[in-house]
Amino acid sequence: MPELPEVESTRRSLLPIIGGRVVSVDLRRSDIVEGPRTPAALLSGSSILALHRHGKQLAIEATRGVVLIHLGMTGQLELARVAGEDHASDRHTHAAWSLELAAPPASPGLLWFRDPRRFGGLWTFPAMGEVRVRWNDLGPDALTISGEELAGAVADSRRAIKAALLDQAAIAGVGNIYADEALFRAGIRPGRRTSRLTREQCERLAGAIRDVLAESIQSGGSTLRDYRDAAGQAGNFQSRHRVYGRGGEPCVVCGTCLTQTTIAQRTTVYCRRCQH
Repeated sequence: MPELPEVESTRRSLLPIIGGRVVSVDLRRSDIVEGPRTPAALLSGSSILALHRHGKQLAIEATRGVVLIHLGMTGQLELARVAGEDHASDRHTHAAWSLELAAPPASPGLLWFRDPRRFGGLWTFPAMGEVRVRWNDLGPDALTISGEELAGAVADSRRAIKAALLDQAAIAGVGNIYADEALFRAGIRPGRRTSRLTREQCERLAGAIRDVLAESIQSGGSTLRDYRDAAGQAGNFQSRHRVYGRGGEPCVVCGTCLTQTTIAQRTTVYCRRCQH
């Protein structure tokens, strides 16, 4: 956590900052930043142009540079419009941007980056071109992946398909939750070797990945513990999980007891009858 739907939900909840200006930056933990750590590199004095996402990574593009954000396991971006609201006493808030929001009426805003477990971080770049070079090391974005792209991403491999789906260099954006959910929808066992997947199965799995991610985004993502989007809203797709976290419970399709195992060091749940 968070995976592509949670990062995309966060991106959408941050759209009000586009067109706004960064008044100042308060970097409270310099070790969370890779690249120049100057106020200008962290967008101070810049106007915000766009918000981009690839896989689980989010980029804030501004007139003077780009800040790339990876939320890791517990990272959160929080946007507030309440004057005087402050996270100064929160030891998990590592960076804060004071904003002048452009949406009428113009108003002050505050954007915080919190990360209690510090698996996430910030990267600074002079322009989006450098960010896209970095994204070239990632696989195709899972929200739009085609069957052909999926087949190419897992070709020449004998690892379990679940392990391949978790590999961000193969497919960007899928983590443990949505790997289990997509494989269930596609009727494919998570331990099936990628070398044994047919083209038809790759097409079916790519469609399942796109569908489950899109549905989760519509529900604001999955909140299992403390995930919230930038507006403080929890997701509710967790109520529609068919297999993830349901080991030992009956399959929603056939009633068979769901099997729980470990693949690629991750807890994995599937149905022995519905998935082959």
